[in-house]
Amino acid sequence: MFGIVKVIREKQRGFTLIELLVALAILGIIAPVLGLSIFQVLHVNEATGNHMTAVKQVESAVHWISYDSQMAQTVETSGDSGLPLTLSWVKWDNTSNSITYSIETGELERAYSVDGGEPTTTVVARHINTDSEKTNCQYDDGVLTLHITASVGAVRPANETRVLEVVPKPQ
Repeated sequence: MFGIVKVIREKQRGFTLIELLVALAILGIIAPVLGLSIFQVLHVNEATGNHMTAVKQVESAVHWISYDSQMAQTVETSGDSGLPLTLSWVKWDNTSNSITYSIETGELERAYSVDGGEPTTTVVARHINTDSEKTNCQYDDGVLTLHITASVGAVRPANETRVLEVVPKPQ
């Protein structure tokens, strides 16, 4: 019996054409499916990451504006979108505080000054949509209403929008 196997192995020097064609056909079916699966995983991962970044940026903007506007005694909006937004108040020790929120190249900036001094500017959120339909604020009847949208990604941007209503402290 072992002699037959040895004879078959000695005569077989490679793969037959049919075996190669079957192997190529199987690879031709598996490769596109595998490639599509990998693309899908990477695309979903990127979209999820973009959405989470947009959520975090909007949450940061909402946090800072709501924190400052709750202390504000004076609220001033300007422009079509209501931005820049200026909030001001006087503390118990008679120091006057002023904060101005503005959007520069998709970044929400917070400029804070005490007693009219040089403002300290920090970026509190990035990827903010500058379209006045998507990011705007209004101050009516003692209520500050803020619509803010962050858009992250170039091809298929992930958008996150929040609406915030804050009642600043009484005069």
